[in-house]
Amino acid sequence: MEVRNTETQVHRLEFDVEWPPGHVACYLVDGPEPVLVDAAAPDHEESFEAALADHGYDPGDIEHVLITHPHIDHVGLVPTILEAGDPTVYAPAGVEARFQRDPEALEARVRQNCAEAGFPDEQLEMAVNMAVESLERDSEHLPPEEVDVWIEPGDTTRVGPLEIGAVHVPGHQADHLSYPTEVDGERVLLAGDMGLEPFRPVVMHDGLDDGHREAFDAFYTALDRLESLDVDRVYPGHGRIHNDLQAVVERDRTSLDDRLDGVADLVADGYSTVGGVAMALAGDRDVKYLIPEAMSALAHLDERDEITSELRDGVRYYEP
Repeated sequence: MEVRNTETQVHRLEFDVEWPPGHVACYLVDGPEPVLVDAAAPDHEESFEAALADHGYDPGDIEHVLITHPHIDHVGLVPTILEAGDPTVYAPAGVEARFQRDPEALEARVRQNCAEAGFPDEQLEMAVNMAVESLERDSEHLPPEEVDVWIEPGDTTRVGPLEIGAVHVPGHQADHLSYPTEVDGERVLLAGDMGLEPFRPVVMHDGLDDGHREAFDAFYTALDRLESLDVDRVYPGHGRIHNDLQAVVERDRTSLDDRLDGVADLVADGYSTVGGVAMALAGDRDVKYLIPEAMSALAHLDERDEITSELRDGVRYYEP
């Protein structure tokens, strides 16, 4: 019988992706009860198995799978691990209700929001299809019936060798939890897609669903919660492992402020619709992920009377 390592160590497993910064990371917490924190993307299966083998494991050896949030690059290989073994799966409690959402109801709300945003028919259909496909794809890769423990914000949960907290950090994704814990006497944060060292994560929250109206407030709240933490090391889903959470939080808060100021300036310059603002923000970059951020920023500014809006023939136009 193979004798497993009795010490707790954190190993970074990194895989290539097409978007900045060019990789996604999950983490293997080594020891008598191996823990996997997040689970890469579906097309990483071969490289994932090779990375595990480098540390003396295969997917069937994973005893605990801890998910920070249900984006496909963080849940993609949960089915592979479930097929290979019988791990205990932990996920943010908010995901359970989200994955029970009626796709037709989601389609109706996204369609209404995109019509009000003035999307041309082709873009509107693309946005609606993306929202429904994301719901169906993500719930397929993190099947709710396979989740053993739904973690509520503020919970303290035993996950193998770890006793983790659960800090609700919405904004990038509405149900996102980051997990402070201790590893070999060091205070660490299993951060997911918050606390990233190279850049602020995009404001996606719940995409183009109705929660976009609260997305910026949610992100600011998440940063306040992260600022209150005292950790020695941050293990993020993108970017390097680092030890300066406070500096990253300050950078992200400034970035949100700058985004809102920039959107207000664009409205003052005559960009009057979500699509126009998003295209101006994107420049020569892919506009896809800036659409929810632009829509959320405009809603935030409108709610605070920093800009005004008016529905004309079913389309919302913004003015200074």
